[in-house]
Amino acid sequence: MKINRKVLGLVLLAFITINKISAQKKGKKQNIIFLLTDDQRWDALSCMGNKEISTPNIDKIAEKGVIFTNFYNTTSICMASRAQMMTGMYEFKTGCNFTHGPLTKKKFQKSYPVLLRKAGYKTGFTGKFGYAVKENADAKAGYAKMEDLPVDEFDWWKGWPSQGYYQTAKNKHMVEYAEKHPHVSGALGAASVDFIKEYSNKKEPFCLSVSFKAPHNPVSPDPQYDHIYKGKTFTKNPNFGQEGAKHLPKQSKLGRQYQRLGEHWNAENYDYAMSRYYQLIHGIDVAVGMILDELEKQGEADNTVIIFTTDNGYSTGAHGFGGKVLPYEEGAKGPLLIYAPGSKSESKGWKSHAITGNIDMTPTILDIAGVDIPDNVDGKSLIPLLEKKNASVKDHQAIIQAWGESPTHSLSVVSDDYKYLYWFYADGMEAKEELYNLKEDKYEMNNLAQDKSEAKQLKKMQTIYDSYVARIKKEGAPLNRYIEYGTLYDRHVSWEDKKDLIKEYIDPSKRKPKKNKKLKKNKKDKKGKKSKKVKKNRTNNSD
Repeated sequence: MKINRKVLGLVLLAFITINKISAQKKGKKQNIIFLLTDDQRWDALSCMGNKEISTPNIDKIAEKGVIFTNFYNTTSICMASRAQMMTGMYEFKTGCNFTHGPLTKKKFQKSYPVLLRKAGYKTGFTGKFGYAVKENADAKAGYAKMEDLPVDEFDWWKGWPSQGYYQTAKNKHMVEYAEKHPHVSGALGAASVDFIKEYSNKKEPFCLSVSFKAPHNPVSPDPQYDHIYKGKTFTKNPNFGQEGAKHLPKQSKLGRQYQRLGEHWNAENYDYAMSRYYQLIHGIDVAVGMILDELEKQGEADNTVIIFTTDNGYSTGAHGFGGKVLPYEEGAKGPLLIYAPGSKSESKGWKSHAITGNIDMTPTILDIAGVDIPDNVDGKSLIPLLEKKNASVKDHQAIIQAWGESPTHSLSVVSDDYKYLYWFYADGMEAKEELYNLKEDKYEMNNLAQDKSEAKQLKKMQTIYDSYVARIKKEGAPLNRYIEYGTLYDRHVSWEDKKDLIKEYIDPSKRKPKKNKKLKKNKKDKKGKKSKKVKKNRTNNSD
């Protein structure tokens, strides 16, 4: 008997629709998968218009969901950003960053994994957790031990302390995947597949947080993908290199991002550096494909919300900078994609230009799950942006920089296509302001702070800026120096009243590299030659 494919297709579609409606009638909540990369600049995806990179699996999330073009990490460094994403609070309230302190256990009790678990979700985590959760706020910020991580707050755990390794076998809780997936990006995909198999089609919904190490340094991509970008050349943006930094305030160039990390991205190294950076992202894309395929196999694809983003951007030579940290677009901005089955945005190809940030992740996830959003949360649920095109949920947002060399510490705000930056450090220099029209100047090459025609906009941005300074003074964490930043960021306080609140500036170009005792033991191989493996496997610093 000959089967009419069109009729069969309609029957199958009807069956899927009936099942979906049936699930909704039973009141089963949607599953949630939160995909987080590390150090991925906002345009390092083909769905963001980048024609020099291929990310077909991640693009599938964009095709079915919403692309957010103005997503910022309100602190552009991994430890602080990850704590913000899980709690929905600005850094001055979490109190968590490398040189400040850990997140307290009390604050973690209002994180999205804990609140979802209490609401009946099965929760899982795999990858780099990235910050410590400790009893006291004044404890050391280090997260190198498993006891520093909230393992018991999850139903399923495949995470690791510290930065972790690209070699799967060196990450204790991932060893079982090492033989088949020696590179950890592939192993994270395999671990996620196992979680989905275990928790799919159950009475309880699930929430899986997948935290990739890639494309963070050290640049060690999966060698099986060496051919993908080998020998290719890549476009340098108009703000590339030190020529693109001539107009920037001196303060921004007195940190390691300009003086030490920028060399990796000079013109001679650029093509090779980009090829390796994109190769790391390719490994993420393959892992995402594994996750999407397993959701389809388990019949959970139409009942699972997927969020894809990063903990901070990456400069890749913009303005002569390496690393992230600084509030310029390449360092602070990141990709954000959200696919929510059943929403009005599903498969519509929407792009949202609304201001969004990492602090919005917790309220969005809680909103999806139908869980009340705690009063301490600073972020906003992005669900309205998935239901109404061209909607917005906030008028402005702050970007905080309180890590590393003192001159680079700053507070910035974004609003109405503009960004305002204030550099308070004034030892032998003047405090400086920057104002950029991001709609017309996305590479931040034309500082409008002294432009008389922009005086009204400057004043507006200063007023918004001052409102955040007032909030820091009122709401800042009492320990770990956050209250002091209420004074340091204040435009109306003189340098004389600030200078005793900060550490002495030490030029990063003159710093001696820190000795690593473990590396010292392995410095030479049996033949007395320097070991290439040691260099390759070395875990990197926070930036």
